[in-house]
Amino acid sequence: MLAQAIELLRDRSLPMLIEQEIERVILGGEYAPGDKINEQALALRFGISRGPIREALRSLDRTGLIDTIPNRGVFVRRLTAAQAAEIYDVRAALFALAGQCLAIRASAADVERLRGHVAAMDEAVARDDFETYITENFALHEAIVTRAGNATLATHYLALVKQLRLYRTRNLMLADSVQASNEEHREMVEAIAARDPARAYAAHFNHVATAKIRLMANHLT
Repeated sequence: MLAQAIELLRDRSLPMLIEQEIERVILGGEYAPGDKINEQALALRFGISRGPIREALRSLDRTGLIDTIPNRGVFVRRLTAAQAAEIYDVRAALFALAGQCLAIRASAADVERLRGHVAAMDEAVARDDFETYITENFALHEAIVTRAGNATLATHYLALVKQLRLYRTRNLMLADSVQASNEEHREMVEAIAARDPARAYAAHFNHVATAKIRLMANHLT
């Protein structure tokens, strides 16, 4: 019975593990937007059959990271500027709500953690260290939405961030505005620290809305 239970658990968890690994590869830039994903190549890479690969790809299709095109195959999703702008609008609303919620319930430890991310980004800007800046930027946003006390909000927000990740990384690295962006982060965190939900809502909404403007400006240049 135990062996059967272990095998059942393995069968159920393997596609999830493969999904996480394919997602990591995509978000890490090994596959670019528009690239075709070869099931057989992935099966050989991971040393498994194609069944778990197909299941993982179906899940990634549902999250919006890939597109399955009948009679053509599976491709990394290529967002248009218009699609990215729409996602930013939804992100702004969700992030504003997260900031509002966290301003009500944040602990002293939460505030200290958020301030730590902002300080780390200040240091990264001073060193022209974009890689660290981007890592800390993602960590700050994730900390805010996961501590807001609304699991549904966090799930949808993080899914949107994954869809935008390649767009956002390129935008952050091209835009000469990381210092201004981190000042926006500082205002968000201080609004949370002040336990001011209205101020936090506005700061979080404006941060994402401004990021959208930067994205559109870079797209047009």
